[in-house]
Amino acid sequence: MSLIDAKRRTIHDVAKAAGVSISTASNALNGTGRTNPETRDRVRKIAEEIGFRPNALARGLLQKRSHAIGMLTNDTYGRLTLPMAAGVSEVLVDQGVSVFLCATNNDPRLARLHLDALLDRQVDGIIFTATRLDLKPPVELTRLPIPVVYVFAEGPPESVAFIPDDAQGARLAVEQLMRLGRTRILHITGPEDYQAARTRAGAYRKSVGEGAEVLFGNWSEEWGREAVDTVFGREGSKPDAIFCGSDEIARGVIDALRDVNISVPEDVSVVGFDNWEVVSKQTRPPLTTVDMELKELGHQAGLAILSLSKGEVFDPGVRKLPCSLIVRRSCGAEQT
Repeated sequence: MSLIDAKRRTIHDVAKAAGVSISTASNALNGTGRTNPETRDRVRKIAEEIGFRPNALARGLLQKRSHAIGMLTNDTYGRLTLPMAAGVSEVLVDQGVSVFLCATNNDPRLARLHLDALLDRQVDGIIFTATRLDLKPPVELTRLPIPVVYVFAEGPPESVAFIPDDAQGARLAVEQLMRLGRTRILHITGPEDYQAARTRAGAYRKSVGEGAEVLFGNWSEEWGREAVDTVFGREGSKPDAIFCGSDEIARGVIDALRDVNISVPEDVSVVGFDNWEVVSKQTRPPLTTVDMELKELGHQAGLAILSLSKGEVFDPGVRKLPCSLIVRRSCGAEQT
């Protein structure tokens, strides 16, 4: 018999099967009252055996929680948010908490509509995610009567936020290239008005030297190709390694180097940033890149919102989570 066809079991069925009162069955299932451990375990086991599913609305009214979290994002394509949402869901699913994902497309009106809808659903809290750290979250988030956690975004003072450690990730990339004996390392990255681009460039210069060259441009393959054409078309020494601010830039760099008969990694090592696998694994050769551990950011945000929604104390502040280096063939080291 399918779950759709099966008769919905009630608390009365559980109580009858367990030989206890309805109030005892309810206390056992909800962890309330003074039910002894043996009775509680027996009732819960019987409830599972007969296919009883508690009414979420009734349970929410009892515990004054909806067991639902809203995720609000301005990430139109889901490139960053979907891995983070997967991490959030992994943490919350075992707690019986659902996640509603809402995309604002950077439209203030749409953001307000989504917030109103989430509040109408009486969600226990909201996680806000962004596509860049210096993009201000909707101001309405600061006025909500429920907890808000920011991930890949920075909220107001005294809020809880989780972001990748861009500087540490950049150091991982540069140190890997130095270990391979590369001494003329160039950095090609995205727009200078992006906080992430500036942070990575600053860490690169601290590792390589304050006079080290940084080329700011777009987060695109086209910019990677254009930068290579510029650097290898001018006079003077050429880089033996290129650290790119994104995987898309790196793929453009590798393609452009191939076009001028420069071998990767034999002549020039290349490292990217993002570990966007649809790009990094398909690059030829496969791309060594920095992984921002987006799913782990989601894990931590999920744990934080779960704690806050229960009224537990959670210290405010911005927490920087470490990145990792995924080694593939483009840097010249053994692939891991």
